[in-house]
Amino acid sequence: MDKKRVVVWGTGVVGSMVIAEIVDHPAFELVGVGVSNPAKVGVDAGTICGIAPTGVIATDSVEALIALAPDALVHYGPTAQYADDNIRVMSAFLRAGIDVCSTAMTPWVWPTMQQIPATWFDPITAACAEGGASCFTTGIDPGFANDLFPLTLMGLCGRVDSVRASELLDYTDYEGDYEDEMGIGRSPDFTPLLEIPELLIMAWGATVPMIAHAAGIELDDITTTWEKWVTPTDRPTAKGVVTAGQVAAIRFTINGVYAGREVISLEHVNRIGLDAAPDWPAGSADDVYRVEVHGSPSITQETAFRFTDGSGRAPAVAGCLATGLRALNAVPAVNDLPAGWVTALDLPLIPGVGTIR
Repeated sequence: MDKKRVVVWGTGVVGSMVIAEIVDHPAFELVGVGVSNPAKVGVDAGTICGIAPTGVIATDSVEALIALAPDALVHYGPTAQYADDNIRVMSAFLRAGIDVCSTAMTPWVWPTMQQIPATWFDPITAACAEGGASCFTTGIDPGFANDLFPLTLMGLCGRVDSVRASELLDYTDYEGDYEDEMGIGRSPDFTPLLEIPELLIMAWGATVPMIAHAAGIELDDITTTWEKWVTPTDRPTAKGVVTAGQVAAIRFTINGVYAGREVISLEHVNRIGLDAAPDWPAGSADDVYRVEVHGSPSITQETAFRFTDGSGRAPAVAGCLATGLRALNAVPAVNDLPAGWVTALDLPLIPGVGTIR
């Protein structure tokens, strides 16, 4: 098979794991690696990622990476907190006619969501038009766990009364950011960023209007809820200790309201310890993503991400790898689409060419 030549931008948790997968992949060739950290410039990508040398040397030069003329940029940059830098890098590739598949700007999962500011939308729209390129953003939640999964199940129903997609995770071994964003490890009086309804809807709620659009309805409203659970005991984590009296679990929902009822709900229950917030929802197994469709018929699906290679890496890390590979595996399909924004609704079935070998 003809390999797709890709540049990977970002060598954090997700990017590093994806690079390790690309090295031996029959469908993709790693031709360049972009980094923001000056300490990584000039270092072999394999060294950065903890694998054997690849011969691909990391650079922070967008121009040098564009000159490689890859089939796509697979972008694992930072979150939308760093929107300006993400837009700078991605728009440069798009203007050069290079498609982008990314996990960084999760509101772009549904880019026409009204909460997205013009400064985030217009530059990418213009860059796609100028270069004749496409931009696809995915994730896990928001992303395939609450767009691809529920929409696929809804297609098996004659009537859907409601659909709920839930992330039910233990964050004990998770090393990502959650203190300021979610308030875990903070006082219950602390207001985390995502507790602010407008920010929560923009940052995490893009698939609510996406599902409504796909189902052919227009929502009356999007609402949110937020709950906190305070631990009575100290709880060790991979990042330190959540002490007694601090928030050790949060539960929030983002709800699409139609005809006076909540018909689409995204739910998060994130805990430090499986015994935290014992009255809140949990999966039939630990650390799962669950979709519940109530209708005719009603359907429940749970998905668990695990490493079975003996590495002992946490389920949350396995979910991060799946997130990154969704973007990579989408490259051939995105290459075949017309220029412009791409969402999960535009993609065909992506079975993972070259994964069985």
